[in-house]
Amino acid sequence: MTSILLIEDDLVLRENIAEILELSNYKVYMASNGAVGVTLANEIVPDIIVCDIMMPERDGYDTLKMLSKNEITKYIPFIFLSAKTEHKDVRKGMNMGADDYITKPFTEEELINAIESRLAKALILKDFNTVANGATLEGMKSINDLKNFFDDNGTYFTFQKNTTIYCEGGHSNYIYLINKGIVKCHQSDEQGKELVTSLYKEDDLFGYTSFTTSVLNKATAIAIEDVHLTGISTVLFNELLSDNPKVALELMQLISDDLLIVKNQLLEMAYGSVNKKTAKTILKFAEKLNRKPEDPINISRSDLASVAGIATETLIRTLTRFKKEGIITADGRNIRVLDLEKLKNMT
Repeated sequence: MTSILLIEDDLVLRENIAEILELSNYKVYMASNGAVGVTLANEIVPDIIVCDIMMPERDGYDTLKMLSKNEITKYIPFIFLSAKTEHKDVRKGMNMGADDYITKPFTEEELINAIESRLAKALILKDFNTVANGATLEGMKSINDLKNFFDDNGTYFTFQKNTTIYCEGGHSNYIYLINKGIVKCHQSDEQGKELVTSLYKEDDLFGYTSFTTSVLNKATAIAIEDVHLTGISTVLFNELLSDNPKVALELMQLISDDLLIVKNQLLEMAYGSVNKKTAKTILKFAEKLNRKPEDPINISRSDLASVAGIATETLIRTLTRFKKEGIITADGRNIRVLDLEKLKNMT
């Protein structure tokens, strides 16, 4: 039976969570604070740890820090449970190496889903040891072979729309293959303004900007619709590239193509007209969403503006102008192209 160590100082909440987990067929061990939790973790070595942040004697941050220094407990998946909902608090926890961050109040489904998906960390490490010690990693000749390896040996993840997959500045643990859905990656400036750097669709690999666990993620990845992913650890990914130079070269070409796209996007931001930027961005989202341009595109104005490299207010004025000219219709987040040729001619 899968074991969970629950570290929570609130007695009522601790017992309620324990009951939920036990009804879901988990073996639950409980600790009333971080000091007790660290001791218990070393004794029982649970499959996963769920830990509050604000606690007496030793808070959640210090608890994770202590466990991360111990060879016995450092690889145990760790989930923060807290009422601290500010971005800086979430980011601090993820930067320290936590696998997830659940904010109070939460639903039973959110808790169980987080635990089930984060148990994948242990499974990935187990899969890596099995592959490395048994089956050969050699024999791949192309990116398609690599994707087949993801399908056969990776761990399955699901993320609901608008859910964060990983955070900028957090530890890079997985490389992902998208089985279904759309993912956007963005970076934030000092004022917190987002710049969308990449859009990934079905059959795309992402997360490979960092090939080692010591390098932090360069962007935040968010599901802009429900996504299904297959992931393998960065450790195993490095092993695959080392043993398959043809795949490594093809991946380098893929990265080079991505950089060219980003370069062209920056040029468009710098020199393109507002109409041209807006038109190209609408068509780009239609392509990434695997839809015909005339089909409805459900996307936020801020995301459109970020990719186009213009202010949201400017984008809204441009969309209003497009509507008056009969090029598009817009209803809330839904945009439908009425005159595709006219829109293409703008680009």
